[in-house]
Amino acid sequence: MRIGAHVDSAEPLVEAAARGADAVQFFLTDPQGYKSPKPREDAEQLRASEVDIYVHAPYIVNVASPNNRIRIPSRKLLVAHAKAAAEIGAKGLIVHGGHVGSGADLADGFANWRKAFEYAEKEGGLPLPILIENTAGGDNACARRFDDLARLWDAVGGFGAGFCLDTCHAFAGGEDLTGIVDRLKSITGRIDLIHANDSKGGFDSGQDRHDNLGSGKIDPELVVAAIRAAGAPAIVETPGGADGQSADIALLRERAGG
Repeated sequence: MRIGAHVDSAEPLVEAAARGADAVQFFLTDPQGYKSPKPREDAEQLRASEVDIYVHAPYIVNVASPNNRIRIPSRKLLVAHAKAAAEIGAKGLIVHGGHVGSGADLADGFANWRKAFEYAEKEGGLPLPILIENTAGGDNACARRFDDLARLWDAVGGFGAGFCLDTCHAFAGGEDLTGIVDRLKSITGRIDLIHANDSKGGFDSGQDRHDNLGSGKIDPELVVAAIRAAGAPAIVETPGGADGQSADIALLRERAGG
């Protein structure tokens, strides 16, 4: 079982060592900007490392949006980040499910997701798995409620989309963590990665506020149970720097048998 953390992008392998992590996740650019990634000087070291690498797409990416000024740049950015992530040997690119905004038709968001994959195919295809992540809130979100996630998967499942389960997002989004893996696999058929986070916000609060395991509103045993059931790698996106994340990794290793 591979367990790691979201870290600063400057020296991810150094950050991994500081946490005793088997895996790291990081951004390739400003998470709130539309800039395409530049080649990394440490690409060869990252590819050769025994540490598993995951890349998170910028938060600003929203391929579901009905707004052309958001949707079209988001499609291009998705492809650019996928290619850059593959260059450093990443195992997946994590992308938030996105939303269509208040008053819009959620069906258009699912159709736009499908168009994003079709666009990627026209641009030469995606060189690594795209892992769509469930979200805690958002106006008309495509991947907050699992009944909506099922509609999303009808649109994109045939393109080989992967799934990233965020435990904080699920809890704050109003989805019970008990038996969550079976429910998700009945929809997506797979869970490729788990973001193992506690939640500062309450159940169904819609608040995307991560906490260290055991410090928030989620019973850590529910997070452990999800990791065991999924058999997927886990990344903690929790506060406290190396110390806080090391403690979370140690807890998961001890209780989940990693």
